[in-house]
Amino acid sequence: MLLTITPLYAGLLGLLYLTLTIRVVRGRIGKGAPSLGDGGNHQMFRAIRGHANFSEYVPLILLMMAMLEVGGVYSPWVLHALGITLLVARIGHGIALSYTDNWVLGRAGGALLTFLVLAIVSVLCVWRGIAVMTL
Repeated sequence: MLLTITPLYAGLLGLLYLTLTIRVVRGRIGKGAPSLGDGGNHQMFRAIRGHANFSEYVPLILLMMAMLEVGGVYSPWVLHALGITLLVARIGHGIALSYTDNWVLGRAGGALLTFLVLAIVSVLCVWRGIAVMTL
């Protein structure tokens, strides 16, 4: 089976990751900018954490979505719902963590939605694994 849904969200999330990456790189340019770490700069710390937090969650979730898609056992709409939710979650969380000082709704909402998607894809993957073993 050819992947058609997961690549859409991987591409959109990849563009968001690129935006977060550029924010970190821009913070490293200029006189006195830290080449490693945050140099004690609060804004740089937030940019680094927004970038790192994204990379801690999104790849695993996309990998599990791809496995579910290849397995072909769930409606395409389930995968779209998961992908859209993940995208909205990571946009909110990325903006809150990297671009604002205290947007609680974006950060908490983004984290909660990310955890929800992670939990759902994890359970679906376990369910799929068990179902295949019982065939």
